[in-house]
Amino acid sequence: MSAGIINLIIQLVAGAVGGNVAGNALKQFDLGTLGNSIAGIVGGGIGGQLVSMALGASAGSGGGMDVGSIVAQIAGGGVGGGLLRAIIGLIRQLMGGGTAAA
Repeated sequence: MSAGIINLIIQLVAGAVGGNVAGNALKQFDLGTLGNSIAGIVGGGIGGQLVSMALGASAGSGGGMDVGSIVAQIAGGGVGGGLLRAIIGLIRQLMGGGTAAA
């Protein structure tokens, strides 16, 4: 497998984890386990790709599988997944579709 595919898998998994962590931390914006995971996966892919572009990791690096690159993919995916999940949860609650947490 190429390094790009492995990095994408790392980003998606980290995004799913980040989405579920954010869902557990912000109960008022919780989308349920499946919703948190899906939003986290999408956000993890987007966040991880943004980190890759910002760091230049995808631009001709000879493999990109060093420890720093892997940590950057995990961080970008996790933060991106949690952030997108929180945004979707907030929008859902503002539209009246979320559960009201008192």
